[in-house]
Amino acid sequence: MSAIASNLVDFVQRFRTIQTQRDSSDQLIQDVLIYCNNLESAMRFQNEELQTCKRDKRQLQTQLRDSEARTEWVSKETEQMRSMNAYIFVVMDGDGLLFRDHWIKQGVEGGRKAACALRDAIMAQCDGQEVEIVTKVVANLGGLAKSLGRDLSELRDFALGFTRAKATFDFIDVGHGKDCVSSKIKENIQFHLGNYNCRHVLLGVSHDASYAPFLEETASDQFCRQRMAILEGIPTVPELVATDIPRLDLGRDLFRSDRCPDRNISSAWSLGTWAATIRTASPATSIGSASTPSRSSLSYANAASSRSSSGSPPPVISLPIAPRLAASRAHKAQYQQIPPQQPDWNPGRHGLDEPITVSIAAMESIKKRKESDKLCNNHFLRGPCIKGDSCFFVHDYKPSSEEINAIAVLARQNPCTNGQDCESDECIYGHHCPSIRDNVCIHPFCKFSEDAHPPGTKFKNPNIRAN
Repeated sequence: MSAIASNLVDFVQRFRTIQTQRDSSDQLIQDVLIYCNNLESAMRFQNEELQTCKRDKRQLQTQLRDSEARTEWVSKETEQMRSMNAYIFVVMDGDGLLFRDHWIKQGVEGGRKAACALRDAIMAQCDGQEVEIVTKVVANLGGLAKSLGRDLSELRDFALGFTRAKATFDFIDVGHGKDCVSSKIKENIQFHLGNYNCRHVLLGVSHDASYAPFLEETASDQFCRQRMAILEGIPTVPELVATDIPRLDLGRDLFRSDRCPDRNISSAWSLGTWAATIRTASPATSIGSASTPSRSSLSYANAASSRSSSGSPPPVISLPIAPRLAASRAHKAQYQQIPPQQPDWNPGRHGLDEPITVSIAAMESIKKRKESDKLCNNHFLRGPCIKGDSCFFVHDYKPSSEEINAIAVLARQNPCTNGQDCESDECIYGHHCPSIRDNVCIHPFCKFSEDAHPPGTKFKNPNIRAN
């Protein structure tokens, strides 16, 4: 019985082992089935995501092709529009960049011819490119007429002809006012440089150093600098040369190469000698010398003097000695100190410019030179001119020491741009007004500011505050 019992226990044990293995096998199969089901669900989800991505890809590819086609079309359209409206903008400070007299004398017809000549000269620089020339000249015609000694109607006729010549040409009279001309020019420069249709901007401001800070700031943008050039009439002042903006010379037949003629300060020097003769001569001698002035002594001051005495007819001079006395007085006054008197005044750090003793004959000789024969101030007062052959003024001349003094006197009629802050010992320009006589500025169109005159100065120029 013991053997049978032992066998039964062994059978039971073996059954239990088999039962455990079978349960483990069932669990394995169950786990595998669950895993496979989960994997199938994940694969199905991924497949759906993949299909969605493929649809999105096709849509994006279609949108990309559409965008590329549209971009290409917009680019072509933009380039076509820029090409259709391409222009060169010319803006000129008409108070300083002056057309030659032979244009102005012709009035309306001269303005039309000057406009056509300007357009042709610029087009010659364009290498056959199809561009329009848009020109705007800004000036104070009233002040310009006085400076040039011309009738205002003559300048207005010239401006009218210039404006009528081309649809894109305008000659604008902004009237009198501080910075009216320069502010309008600066605003136009900024506007047109911001326009992509504007291929280039030509700046007719070579005479005026006050534009230098504005142009230097504007040219800091490389895209703007590449489209800017200074249009030369008067040789470009050093302050504008320092900006490194390219310069363009359209030739000497279009613009004057000298500044607006100062018809009154220069003639005032002759008046000083003439007036001194009147004060020291006898009444008969004074009248005799004043009644027969030479052509070179005619000036605004002389005309004013004549007008003041026009109330009574000139007396008849019967004494033969009077002309000889006048000639004797004039012979003694061969030289003159300019300015003849220094005010008791300290204008600032730089101080008063030293007076210059000048020969009256040399002064008249220098002033009588024609436009094409004007001497270069920089060349003869400061050394060889840096412009060399490109300078419009005369270099190949040997002035006498008296003529050098005369050149220095005339150069001082123009204010130094640095004023009393000037630190150059070799500066040839004026640092205060040289036209003060008995606390009166006798120059009716003085270029110096009020601060460049002694306190309490009375002015002949009614627009002195505009300087």
